[in-house]
Amino acid sequence: MISDKIKNDILKMQEGELTEYHIYTAIAKGMKNDKNAQIIAQIGSEERAHAKLWQKYTHVEVKPKMGKVRWYAFLSKVFGFTFAIKLMENGEGDASIAYHEIAKEIPEATKIAEDEDKHEKALIDLLDEERLQYVGSMVLGLNDALVELTGTLAGLSFALQNTKLIALSGLITGISATLSMMSSEYLSARSDGNPHPFKSASYTGIMYIVAVVLMTLPYLLLDDYRIALACLLITVVLIILVFTYYVSVAKDLPFKKRFLEMVSISMSVALVAFIIGIIVKQFLGIEV
Repeated sequence: MISDKIKNDILKMQEGELTEYHIYTAIAKGMKNDKNAQIIAQIGSEERAHAKLWQKYTHVEVKPKMGKVRWYAFLSKVFGFTFAIKLMENGEGDASIAYHEIAKEIPEATKIAEDEDKHEKALIDLLDEERLQYVGSMVLGLNDALVELTGTLAGLSFALQNTKLIALSGLITGISATLSMMSSEYLSARSDGNPHPFKSASYTGIMYIVAVVLMTLPYLLLDDYRIALACLLITVVLIILVFTYYVSVAKDLPFKKRFLEMVSISMSVALVAFIIGIIVKQFLGIEV
């Protein structure tokens, strides 16, 4: 016999293990690397075995949270399996406490906890995703785009005060800068002995052009340059938030410090460029 409290805890663990089995299975099906997919599928099978073990004590057949399964499968496709799995594993912070409490009445819980630790170690060895090898190139492209284009668009906002002209100037500057950055990254990667310099350049270019499109969009959609500028700054913060969170989870890096650092740099450049735009317009006496 087990207490009601422990039974409720076990039911949650049972549901969690079954849900994770379906998550691992869904992620494995969407992977190209057969070896990685096999290992993840095996870990999923062990999660299912744990769920069946809990069922011996609860005598209840639970259902997985399919919404959660679909969410992590989606994250895996968009951000990569490394991000999805690490995010899921990070969400199990209280699992060790639950196992410790359950083990007081069910000694087998200790064995399951040990299996969970093995899972994490196996995952750490497994997670070698190609895109994470090019995080440096991605950061280079994104940082450069955010700093350069934020400054350019903020400066042009007051100097031109015409959203369509600002968008046109921003797109021309952004596309030219994208090609320039790709060329520089390609040559840099080749000189460093990188066997795939074109991939490095591609990741840099993709991040740069995505940032360019998102940042010029407010000026294409809005007529008031002041509202467009405010939307630009919000967009910049959101881009930094999403990308920094992605890197911090996938690469096990601190989030807050990196986020604040990137936001501070981009906003400072925008402020300086905006002031320069005011000064240049007044000095030259140009009216658009």
